[in-house]
Amino acid sequence: MLDAARAGQSALLVAPTGGGKTLAGFLPSLVELAEGGHEGLHTVYVSPLKALAVDIARNLTAPVEEMALPIRIEARTGDTPANRRARQRATPPEMLLTTPESLAVLLSTPEAAAMFAGLRCVVVDEAHALAGTKRGDQLSLLIARMMRLAPGLRVTGLSATVNHPDALRRWLHPGGVELIQGGKGAEPEIGVQLPAGHLPWGGHMGLASAPEILQRIQAAGVSIVFVNTRAQAELVFAALWRLNEDALPIALHHGSLTVEQRRKVEAAMSDGRLRAVVATASLDLGIDWGAVDQVIQVGAPKGVARLLQRVGRANHRMDEPSRALLVPANRFEVIECQAAIEAVKAGELDGDPPRPGGLDVLAQHILAMACAAPFHPDDMFREVTQAGAYAELSRRDFDDVLRFCEDGGYALRSYDRWRRLFQDAEGLFHIRGDAVARLHRMNLGTIVDSPLMKVRLRGGPVLGEVEEWFLSTLTPGDCFLFAGQLLTFEGISGVVGEVSRGGGDKPLVPTYAGSRLPLSTDLAARVRAIIHDPARWKLLPAEVRQWLRIQQLRSELPRPDELLVESFPRGGRWFLVAYAFEGRLAHQTLGMLATRRMERLGWGPLGYLATDYVLAIWAAHEPGEAAELFTEDLLGEELEEWIAESSMLRRTFRNIATVAGLAVKNFPGAEKSRRQMTVNTDLIYDVLRKHEPDHILLRATRQEAAHGLTDVARLGALLARVRGKVMHRRLDRASPLAVPALIEQGREWVAGGAEDDLLAEAAALVNEATGGAERFNEALAELTDEIRVKPEWGADSLRRRERRRRRA
Repeated sequence: MLDAARAGQSALLVAPTGGGKTLAGFLPSLVELAEGGHEGLHTVYVSPLKALAVDIARNLTAPVEEMALPIRIEARTGDTPANRRARQRATPPEMLLTTPESLAVLLSTPEAAAMFAGLRCVVVDEAHALAGTKRGDQLSLLIARMMRLAPGLRVTGLSATVNHPDALRRWLHPGGVELIQGGKGAEPEIGVQLPAGHLPWGGHMGLASAPEILQRIQAAGVSIVFVNTRAQAELVFAALWRLNEDALPIALHHGSLTVEQRRKVEAAMSDGRLRAVVATASLDLGIDWGAVDQVIQVGAPKGVARLLQRVGRANHRMDEPSRALLVPANRFEVIECQAAIEAVKAGELDGDPPRPGGLDVLAQHILAMACAAPFHPDDMFREVTQAGAYAELSRRDFDDVLRFCEDGGYALRSYDRWRRLFQDAEGLFHIRGDAVARLHRMNLGTIVDSPLMKVRLRGGPVLGEVEEWFLSTLTPGDCFLFAGQLLTFEGISGVVGEVSRGGGDKPLVPTYAGSRLPLSTDLAARVRAIIHDPARWKLLPAEVRQWLRIQQLRSELPRPDELLVESFPRGGRWFLVAYAFEGRLAHQTLGMLATRRMERLGWGPLGYLATDYVLAIWAAHEPGEAAELFTEDLLGEELEEWIAESSMLRRTFRNIATVAGLAVKNFPGAEKSRRQMTVNTDLIYDVLRKHEPDHILLRATRQEAAHGLTDVARLGALLARVRGKVMHRRLDRASPLAVPALIEQGREWVAGGAEDDLLAEAAALVNEATGGAERFNEALAELTDEIRVKPEWGADSLRRRERRRRRA
């Protein structure tokens, strides 16, 4: 790294966790600053997490002070006090540690040119976590701007897990980035922890293993218990506390808790005052806690790179193995966990290369740069195409985005509110006044969450934030789990949900839109291979081996290069189950398209359920040949019709419009509600579709809907792979592999109180599918993951709403 810096060469450093990447990334800057002769801002460090920027600032400051180096190191995030932010603009530190959003605000100020003129280095930590995301698109554009303000700027990328290093190098800087590989660390030690007694058929929270998880925590020094969703974090934390008779100090950490609560947990971990913390992806990246003895992953990991990232939190030293336990929640997840362990041993990684940058992010950036200074279109086009994410941007797309920034486009140009730029006689574009610039800076950022509401104890502190839609479904007296506490909903006061402590024995749990992690393509391929090859079953537990053997007898095992589809009658309906193993998102899209085709064929589809492993559809009539459903032309007319009719495009447009600045959420002293945002963007969407169907934001919306939300590329690969290889088995009853999906579908009954019916149906399913070889002996809590969970806002709810509308 020192050699590359001395040569003025940008670099991507790939090294295992604990290998010293962060120090190596900063070392050239520390050496240059120690030699003296530099004034002002020298190095900008960009992190995907605010907590990581603060943690690195703390870890760097100590050795710098010990060596008495004249180097000021400061963090700048959304939590930085206003007086410190003002001081940083006036007298910048030598090293500034920040996030993409805070960096965008800095570069949008008129002082940016002077502040960044002497910049020598940009360090991008956890580069793989940013590349290919909207935040990564934003950062890529910001790097291009800093390179224009500071010619000769070095870009340093740091990454522990990367599957496409060449693509990541191009994303960092198209002009050339040297790849530096760190030494290989100790191989991680990964095991599987199963619940005592029996292995659950359904569920995905892993609560049946809570006693074993607590025992593992008791036997270790410090543990991080990773889960896949914030709802799961609340449930696992509550389950552990119910069993925690020794009152071990166990904490909860996820992104919806208040900043103060998260900082307290992070400080307690650093000081060694906790035995365990239950966390989501909020602790995936980078925070250096060397005292962590083990990582426990509850639920299947969904991706090899993600698993390695989490496993690397244990020990955090290169010369010692990281120790981790995987806790599968059901039988399919046992196989996925084994597939992940095999992939780690084989040294395989997964993940897709970064996609091209989004046009909505480009619109936001152009307006932000106009806030800093006037620009000529030709100069701005040259600058943005120096950004790795926009290297292939066409001039037509750029000009259309610029036109949108100027006056909203043809259909909106008569409205003053969207006239934000003007062009002078010399061809330079200017921002239309300080008020426009101030409003735009207030709305910088690419993270478009569902609207959140604060949760506050009546007469007490704020506990955190939950999504507005969740609180809107509650009535006073309802109880729910949040921030590790059992709370009773008292009502909504203004923009705050008021609660009191305590509640009933069946609390709800807030869930969050888009919070489920997708099963990676590579891991799905390994799962298919394991299921099909009995020689690879020897490491699976006896219950799973028996489950697969009975499947062989009752039906057949899915083949890696085929699509097994089973149909059978049950409960007055016909079920059709496809074992695609392509992840929940792809299966939801496939289910929507397949049911549309079933309607055309007269098969009477009634509904569908998508899991990471299977797609289950139930219908009024016996299905015909499954090969008629799963063909490549499914992604033609049916896809276009569905996208046009569904509310998904409207929701996607709302997000695109928010990022691009068409829909403004934050105003001085006020914030728009979700309902206001929805009404405004829906009206604009209708106007554009009618009067300017080729508007740049509609093009961006269609592109994101087709390739981002629906996983169309993955579906296309599946349908191409199984062309002429759809194996349809007609059965007289459910097969063993179908049972988990049918139980999952039956969980909806619990909300209606038919608990005994659910248990009886599950027992009958298992008895039928296994021919009495296995008895069902699970409790209701294990079927329903202990506590009722509000259904996620996603394709399933959209599908139900659209089907009701079509019937009406």
